[in-house]
Amino acid sequence: MRRFVIVAVLLVGALGLGPSPAQAQFAGTNTLGDNGIQSGSQAPPGFNLVVMYLRYDGDTLRDRNGDPFRIDPEARGDLKAHGLAPGVVYVSDFKILGGNYGFMAFPALTNNVLEIPILGEKSRTDTGWGDTYFQPINLGWHTGQADFIAGLGLYAPTGSYDPDASDNRGLGMWSFELFAGTTLFLDENKSWSFAATAFYETHTKKKDTDIKVGDLLTVEGGLGKSFMDGAFVVGAAYYAQWKLTDDDLGLGFDLPGGRVLGKNKVFGIGPEVTIPIATKSKLIALVDARYFWETGARTTVEGQSLVVTVTIPIPSISLQ
Repeated sequence: MRRFVIVAVLLVGALGLGPSPAQAQFAGTNTLGDNGIQSGSQAPPGFNLVVMYLRYDGDTLRDRNGDPFRIDPEARGDLKAHGLAPGVVYVSDFKILGGNYGFMAFPALTNNVLEIPILGEKSRTDTGWGDTYFQPINLGWHTGQADFIAGLGLYAPTGSYDPDASDNRGLGMWSFELFAGTTLFLDENKSWSFAATAFYETHTKKKDTDIKVGDLLTVEGGLGKSFMDGAFVVGAAYYAQWKLTDDDLGLGFDLPGGRVLGKNKVFGIGPEVTIPIATKSKLIALVDARYFWETGARTTVEGQSLVVTVTIPIPSISLQ
């Protein structure tokens, strides 16, 4: 089943809240790693409850050349973020342009700790509601050896945000994304697959500021092998993200050395497994886990992340 697109807000953007030699830029809203193997496939028609847990551990701030940035050689940075996003996903039999219509909605609970001695930054947030992700348009097509997906998503700034605060749980801006992707089945039995889904996001100005985050392109997918009629899946997942346009700091002039000293980017790869929870007659849930190691980071944090998704079909799917 489709690895659902949901958001757990990470305050990586705190690294870019003020000009500094390390200028790590502002974060976008796409949660890296929330899609993996078969990211270009829509779920079968029906209603699903979905819960995703995300943990991110970032320990290295890299400059525009990819080198660790430290004013003090002994100093290290540390960013820890936890996100829990419960949500609903519905796919109908109604067709638009030949594709099944669906929608989804996910609020997010977050808890974040940011410590960057090299920048003199330290902040912590209590657990609370972050920003909310809506996907009012989700279209899916199924052919003999490929699936396709396309649609529109938006992130609403429901999490607390103050430009002068150090305990924000949201990013203080509306974000809009267009996405499209495909899952290609590499054998006649559709047991081997390769997927890629691209998300293009743009943003409004941050609340009570003239700051506007640059546009971002994110690609997520994976290569996998399925068993048990597709219920059990193992393989490798990946993501890649690039900042395509400069952040606008609303200063009316460029900072010395360039506005942002290089646009940020990062790549991640790691194992993924999907395990069914079932009785002899019914599929109760699917549990999907991915672990990513990041590499190739530029002007941003590099670390590791764990994403665990539980999908519960309502009603349970009969296996007989």
